[in-house]
Amino acid sequence: MSVTALRNSSYSEPRILLAGVLAGLVHLVFIALLIFGLNWKDHPPEGMMVEIWTELPKPIQEPVKTQPPPKQQTKPAPEPLKPKPEPEPPKPESVKPEPAKPAPRQAAVTPPVKKPDITMQQKPEPIKEIKPDLEQQKKKEQERLKELEKQKELEKKKELEKQKELEKQKELAAQRQREQAAKAQREAEAQRAAQQAAARNLVTNEISKYKALILAKIRSRIVMPPDLPGNPIAEFSVTLLPGGDILDVRLTKSSGHAVFDNAVERAIFLSKPLPLPPDPALFHEFRNLNITVHYRE
Repeated sequence: MSVTALRNSSYSEPRILLAGVLAGLVHLVFIALLIFGLNWKDHPPEGMMVEIWTELPKPIQEPVKTQPPPKQQTKPAPEPLKPKPEPEPPKPESVKPEPAKPAPRQAAVTPPVKKPDITMQQKPEPIKEIKPDLEQQKKKEQERLKELEKQKELEKKKELEKQKELEKQKELAAQRQREQAAKAQREAEAQRAAQQAAARNLVTNEISKYKALILAKIRSRIVMPPDLPGNPIAEFSVTLLPGGDILDVRLTKSSGHAVFDNAVERAIFLSKPLPLPPDPALFHEFRNLNITVHYRE
């Protein structure tokens, strides 16, 4: 019995050591997975720094949305490998080996997460150069020039119309002035004519008045012969001097009766001085005076 027990003990001892080593390796792998595979701390997402531009480019484009960094997914720790059960050798009675103590578990330490040093800046996208359409620009320029020419023509037309209107107004004003001047001249001429007519009428009336006075004075001096047939008429031309004196008396037409002609001639000489108007300018109307005497009046 002792020989068999010794054999069994020497035979089973290396297997126990191998099992202990394997168990230690499994525990170390499990601890390493817990330390390096899991992240026990939950860090909040770090802030993002944005650069502010004072002047934006003309084409405004939507800013590029930055996606937050993906969260690290925790992988479940792999289960430790279980050793296959081996047939237990017969235990020796005398030698009792001590069981291998498992290595103590260490607390899982997560490495500190380093903050990124680089601040994200939103860069504007390059502005696309818009190539101008030369033909459209030429058309627009031509249209603009045409509009300017039309405006200039309209302004010229308006200016010409204004000038024509001014000239028309000037002509109308000049015509009104001419009409007013002609009217004033006509009125002045009419007034002058009226004055002249009034003066002529006055002179004529004055002359007629004094001729009537002269004839009445001469008739008052005539000694009429009686019983002459009909109504004989004697005409004389009398030349007067200023003041009414008689220079000459001539018979221009005989009445056919010498007695009546002589009576009238004597009456003319007896009537001197004859009455004359006080205005000396009217004397020329009386210098050569024609006197007609009717027998019966």
